[in-house]
Amino acid sequence: MMRPRYDESGGVSVDPVTALYRLGAGGPNLSTVLAAASATGRRVALLHIDVDRFRSLNENMGEMVGDQALAAIAQRLHKAMPTGSWLWRLSSDEFLAGVGYRGEETDGSMLAERLRDAFETPLSIPPYTLPITLSIGIAVYPDHARDAAALLATAEQAIRRAKHDGPNGIGLYSLEAGERSNGEDLSRRFVDAIANSEFRLFHQPVVNAHDGSIAGFSTVLRWQTEQQGLLRPNRFLQLVERVGLSARVGQWVVESAASQLARWRNEGLDYLNMSVHLASPMLTRPDCLDVIGELLHRFNLPASAMEFEIAESVLGLDARHIYDTLTGLRGLGATLTVQDFGMGGLSFAALAQYPLDRLKIDRSFIHSVESDPRSAAIVRGIIAMGHRLGMKVTAKGVESEAELGFLRRNHCDFFQGYLFAPPLPAEELDELIRKRFLLPDAFAATRPERTLLLLDDEENVLRSLVRLFRRDGYQILTANSVAEAFDLLASNNAQVILSDQRMPDMSGTEFLTRVRDLYPDTVRMVLSGYTDLATITEAINHGAIYRFITKPWNDDELREHIRDAFRAHERRTAGEAAF
Repeated sequence: MMRPRYDESGGVSVDPVTALYRLGAGGPNLSTVLAAASATGRRVALLHIDVDRFRSLNENMGEMVGDQALAAIAQRLHKAMPTGSWLWRLSSDEFLAGVGYRGEETDGSMLAERLRDAFETPLSIPPYTLPITLSIGIAVYPDHARDAAALLATAEQAIRRAKHDGPNGIGLYSLEAGERSNGEDLSRRFVDAIANSEFRLFHQPVVNAHDGSIAGFSTVLRWQTEQQGLLRPNRFLQLVERVGLSARVGQWVVESAASQLARWRNEGLDYLNMSVHLASPMLTRPDCLDVIGELLHRFNLPASAMEFEIAESVLGLDARHIYDTLTGLRGLGATLTVQDFGMGGLSFAALAQYPLDRLKIDRSFIHSVESDPRSAAIVRGIIAMGHRLGMKVTAKGVESEAELGFLRRNHCDFFQGYLFAPPLPAEELDELIRKRFLLPDAFAATRPERTLLLLDDEENVLRSLVRLFRRDGYQILTANSVAEAFDLLASNNAQVILSDQRMPDMSGTEFLTRVRDLYPDTVRMVLSGYTDLATITEAINHGAIYRFITKPWNDDELREHIRDAFRAHERRTAGEAAF
């Protein structure tokens, strides 16, 4: 199939699925971009982006889900693009991104990393959770081509080279036909990287749920390369495994993590623990227990200070010596954690048979947990199941106070995520360690017993309601949008909710129906001047709302309705039949 020329629009300027400009169709013109770069002494990196396995997604889930996924992919790409860059849709599952740069500014490799980082969290297209990876080919003007058409052709050659080694690859166009591909070059350098100390450990705090104190750090691997900068594990771990060095790299990670923990504890920080991934090839080695025992002895560390994260896929192997190794580590006193629980298909039977201490919930389940009943139900279920099995639960990837509030209300034990701090090298953690207690306001337990949430998109109505209820001594939360209300509910223990019915983003009954699924113990009421009796009756019959109140209201009657709602909540909490 012949590709369209870069300056042919096909009569459509903005793509209806992704809302991005098509190349050469009314948006930024590539020839103009190159001319401007030339005039200002800049290079231009052009990235040809292909969504891996998108055809399979389309065939298995249908074009409607495929279009929703493309729209979400385009939105993430657009959000990740730096200021002054360009993004186009090229074809079904292909995009083009461009960035002008000079000196130390963001170049093509840095932009490619930035775009791939945007997809570390899977897409949520209810009812599906879709992991997405990108293959990216990079060509640079004027190094690889002198005009727009030639630059497009070289970027296409680069992506073919990137895809040669499998999905999730990045390839830089090479002028030398015989030069090795990017992946092959990386593979050749792994042994040298270990010898030259190019691998580095970054650490992210793990926070106690009851007071926000730092319990320890979770360790992640990075590779500091000379040409491509700092690489995340998704760039190279598959290649490490392919060349048979996973066990060696895994041992280096455990040894380096233990060494860093020993330094911290020798400085008097003996409350800190270290969580580190135990790579599958290392865990399956017959001498794994001996190797780790020797490391603990060498660094004078109690095994209780180490937490080993185990992939679900390894536990599913049901190999006897894996069970023996885990039993031995547990016998030493180490903490054993199932890494990214829910992503590897581990059966409950396998989970129950191993000597495990913790579950770590993957970020894909945490995302939107404060407003998505499906995610909320999954997270609640994982936490409850873990506790029933006598295990603690860690939530990974906590990024907002709303997520934190939801997880605390549902008794999650530990948190990890960018809300507290990104992964950082050890030398940049001194200030964080000195604080010890992170986000004290979010963990303060000073909220009154009776909390009322008011939702209305009209500011004057909210002000009137606040004035009315303030005299009754409630803690009053106000929101003028559904999104804001969900955030407040996740962070606060509101017992009674009073919502307007007519709002631009969602009706009151729709909102309260979702609240019923997320927070079934709340008492939910609708206040509206518009009566849709069928909708209201259905919502009442299905338990979504407790009472419907019309506008304009009588102040005394409305106050009494709210008092009744709190009394109903208290009776229900005490075990009486409140409804």
